[in-house]
Amino acid sequence: MNLFNILPLLLGSAWASGINLYLTTAGLGIAHRMGWIELPGSMDTIAHPVIIGLAIILYAIEFVADKVPFVDSAWDSVHTFIRPLGGLVLGYMATADVNPVFQTGAALLTGTIALDSHLTKATSRAAINTSPEPISNSVASVTEDIGVMGAIYLIIKHPVIITLLVILFILFSIWFLKKMFKFLKKIFRRKDNSSMISHDSSI
Repeated sequence: MNLFNILPLLLGSAWASGINLYLTTAGLGIAHRMGWIELPGSMDTIAHPVIIGLAIILYAIEFVADKVPFVDSAWDSVHTFIRPLGGLVLGYMATADVNPVFQTGAALLTGTIALDSHLTKATSRAAINTSPEPISNSVASVTEDIGVMGAIYLIIKHPVIITLLVILFILFSIWFLKKMFKFLKKIFRRKDNSSMISHDSSI
């Protein structure tokens, strides 16, 4: 197996896993069963009907939880461990036929990319939750799901484009995460000061 040939799949699936692991798993599994893509290594395991069915059920749960303010952030907190691990496992499975050294490297790469896209999603949602209106959560959630489905489409039809897009996303996320962490730190500091003032006035 040539790692260069499956690089778009590794990068695209890792990015998508960080956004929505269950939709990514179900989408790639269905694509394999439909003959739209040949999943490498032992990655075809996710095309098993049981795995696809479980992924769809979990996606349905996430579809609801992801649209409720603050519930989405709690869900993201739990998935800080799940999504990167899922991206790592997919990368490890996809490279099951290569040298163990390269397989481990590919798994670490995909896990890191999944963590990066997850943190970008989670911090964006935390920032959105500072807004009083609830509809922005639903818009963000649907946009993310469309992005995941778009990534799967590009993996299948335009592998070069998804490779370039993921690289550009990583570069963008480095700047974005710095800005978001500063923004959220400022918001939470403002809330702490407000609560202290309220406490002092009540005394």
